[in-house]
Amino acid sequence: MNTAFRRLSLRSRLGLAAAVSVALAVTAVAIASWLVTRQQLTGQLDSNLRNVEASPRYVQELLSLCGRELPDAGQRTETPTPYVVQVVTSDGTVCAAPGSPKLAVDDTDIAVARGVLRSVMHDAGTQDGRKVRVWTTRPDSHPGTPGQYAVSIAQSLSTVDDPLNHLALFLLGIAGVGVIGAATAGLGISRAGLRPVQDLTDAAEHIAHTQDLTVRIPVDGEDEIARLSKSFNDMTEALASSQELQQQLIADAGHELRTPLTSLRANIQLLIRSHTSGRKIPEDAMNDLLRSVESQVGELAVLTADLQELSRPDTKPGRASLPVLALHEVASRALERVRHRGSEIEFTSELDEWYVLSDPAALERAVVNLLDNAVKFSPPGAVVSLQLHDGRLTVRDQGPGIPADELPHVFDRFWRSQTARSLPGSGLGLAIVAKAVQQAGGTVTLRPAPAQGTEAVICIPGTRTPPPSTRPEDAGVAAGTDTTCPPVPSS
Repeated sequence: MNTAFRRLSLRSRLGLAAAVSVALAVTAVAIASWLVTRQQLTGQLDSNLRNVEASPRYVQELLSLCGRELPDAGQRTETPTPYVVQVVTSDGTVCAAPGSPKLAVDDTDIAVARGVLRSVMHDAGTQDGRKVRVWTTRPDSHPGTPGQYAVSIAQSLSTVDDPLNHLALFLLGIAGVGVIGAATAGLGISRAGLRPVQDLTDAAEHIAHTQDLTVRIPVDGEDEIARLSKSFNDMTEALASSQELQQQLIADAGHELRTPLTSLRANIQLLIRSHTSGRKIPEDAMNDLLRSVESQVGELAVLTADLQELSRPDTKPGRASLPVLALHEVASRALERVRHRGSEIEFTSELDEWYVLSDPAALERAVVNLLDNAVKFSPPGAVVSLQLHDGRLTVRDQGPGIPADELPHVFDRFWRSQTARSLPGSGLGLAIVAKAVQQAGGTVTLRPAPAQGTEAVICIPGTRTPPPSTRPEDAGVAAGTDTTCPPVPSS
């Protein structure tokens, strides 16, 4: 049954559920109405029977008939209508009027006749098969009526059963109409209510078949369906943006790989021709050729590593899941790594304590990339400074600087300024910096230095004091007073 129900469409299941719910509710109301009506009618009948009294003379006539031959038709004692009256003696003898149907006597009636019970009300049957309601009572002593006896007064239950039968048929009809109406309304409402879901299904199937992520669902209202439609649109928009970025990354990577691969292939072909022809390349030219091959292989290795770093999915700053880092220690390690690459550059550093939540490798690589850029664009003998004050990490060089019109593009993937195209690099370094800082919940900006060169500023929320433990939930960076990242002052 459950399996068959699950095979139905959602629309059919909702309609069936509505029909079943209404059927149960209508059935419960119908049964309750029938029982209440039955109780009221039976109570009214009982009240009527209690108010009926047989006259002492009539009771004497009935008692006189017990054990006697039936009188002829002209002498028959008439029974008051619409009631049936009979007398029950203590030995169970029934005294009834001639022509009047006798009532079935049970032990309670005899108990009333013997004085054990004062009165009793019950259902009984007659000799002709009718059902009656019987009120048996032991009246006060009547003169001339010796012995123990009880008087039973009965009325047909048809006054109760006939209205109840009509009521049952009426309620059954109402229930049937209600169930059919509920099923029809349920199907109609479910069809209207599930129309947006059907639109979502059609859109999802269309995207699955065509890979077209430009499909959007109209959003109308602010209910759950509208929220679902909006979430679907946001999802497809995010997927389209991700697909566009992926395609752009592949195109840019192919463009950047083309130059070193072309140069590398030309050098290798030159080596192959020299080997196959037996014509040796001069030693100086051979050394230059090998150094060029080594440089191009290194450039490809760096580019591959940068692409792997950027190919990781972007995640929002999940600060609670990141470890606590001492940013001043990370910056110091990065400075030592870069110091060996810039032997002709003077480095200065002033690092105050600052603790943040971030990925250690990603954050250190971001600082290294900024320092590498500073070294790359600084002339021999220049000074590269690294400062960390009030949660703001600043890398400043004395290079030519970046034109104002190029500053908005410095963090784009594969973007390189005109002055840097002749220098080694893939154009991915600053993009990696931006990604690492954003994942740590911070910001990074580049701007002209106050005097000369370029100034890069990283700002990550944190705290000046070391946390009591390495757990993020106990660290000040997670719930401290120093977590606000100070604004970058204008130059």
